[in-house]
Amino acid sequence: MAGTAERMRDYRGPAIFSHGFRSFFLLSAIWAAGAMILWILMLTGAEPLASAFDPFSWHAHEFLFGYLAAVIGGFVLTAVPNWTGRLPVMGWPLVGLVGLWLAGRLAVACSSHLPWQVTALIDLSLYVALVGFLAREIIRGKNWRNLPVVGLIALYGVANLIFHIEAARDGTAFEGLGMRLGLGTTLMLIALIGGRIIPSFTRNWLAARGSAQLPQPFGRADAIVLGLTALVLLGFVGFPDAAVTRWLMLIAGAAHLWRMSRWCSGQIRSEPLLWVLHLAYALLALGFVAEGAAGFDLLPLPAARHVWLAGAIGLMTLGVMTRATLGHTGRMLHAGPATVAIYLALFGSVVMRLLAGIFGNPTGLLHLSGGLWIMAFAGYALVYGPMLLQPRLAKKPVSGAKT
Repeated sequence: MAGTAERMRDYRGPAIFSHGFRSFFLLSAIWAAGAMILWILMLTGAEPLASAFDPFSWHAHEFLFGYLAAVIGGFVLTAVPNWTGRLPVMGWPLVGLVGLWLAGRLAVACSSHLPWQVTALIDLSLYVALVGFLAREIIRGKNWRNLPVVGLIALYGVANLIFHIEAARDGTAFEGLGMRLGLGTTLMLIALIGGRIIPSFTRNWLAARGSAQLPQPFGRADAIVLGLTALVLLGFVGFPDAAVTRWLMLIAGAAHLWRMSRWCSGQIRSEPLLWVLHLAYALLALGFVAEGAAGFDLLPLPAARHVWLAGAIGLMTLGVMTRATLGHTGRMLHAGPATVAIYLALFGSVVMRLLAGIFGNPTGLLHLSGGLWIMAFAGYALVYGPMLLQPRLAKKPVSGAKT
């Protein structure tokens, strides 16, 4: 451990390459905003890219396997050293990983000029590198508890490969198996990791304030909910049109809302860094309900699915990114007005997208949703970018809460 600490202190390169969260979180936010601008241009009939993907497939891919891959990369490269006590990836190795992600975005954008196999190989290279890193660190650190995370990220990479194959065959990959598998795997990661960190952060915050009521620890009930979630998501991936899948979606949504009821959500309204995570998890639960309702033709399917995509995934990742940036750059764990505005802009984007689907996708609501999305992620890049580009503060400010 002393050697690890010394090597971290001895690092003299740019701060942006001192930890994975710095480079990947900043690039993911820039890409989330930039890709939405490109998507709005595509909706107007423009063709800003030379991609072999149809516009809908490109839009879906660059969120689920572009933006999200960067967020996952930043998260695991930062979390795994905390899990195992081993040295984080920094310097030139991190530059290489960032380069793999950037190469994937460029390859997909120019894929009409490449064989689809080459595009897929370039795009999947980051996944292979991340899984290899994760497996090595968890095995060497004997951190067996987090081994399922390795399996889920590997499955996420397989989903991306299937997406590329489907795009090359019939061009409607946004409706295919790869999309569902990637989405299902991501939702399982949120249920698994979010179900750990949200009650843990909430417990720490409430305990620091002397609260008598604390979130219940992970137990058999949580394991049952996760098992049910895995079963439902298997049905979603393999049998999305089956009646039993629709009913299980509704049951799973209720189960996750019940799970949340044990986390003291009503007591953390004064801390945005916490309520944003609770809200994102609620959108995970409501996404199951919306997907089930869409199966019974009570909601348009694209609108319902955006509760998961823009809501649960978008808001959860943004909440984790803001919190991790503050904590790992030595700042107080409290969200100021600018951060609250970022959260509200993204939540507003989700609401506008849902309303647009319900009312027949009027252009105004779609553009408003996209504009709020751009404001949220461009806001993160502007507010948090300077923190990510500068070295960690020498001494962490004293906070009123231990989170």
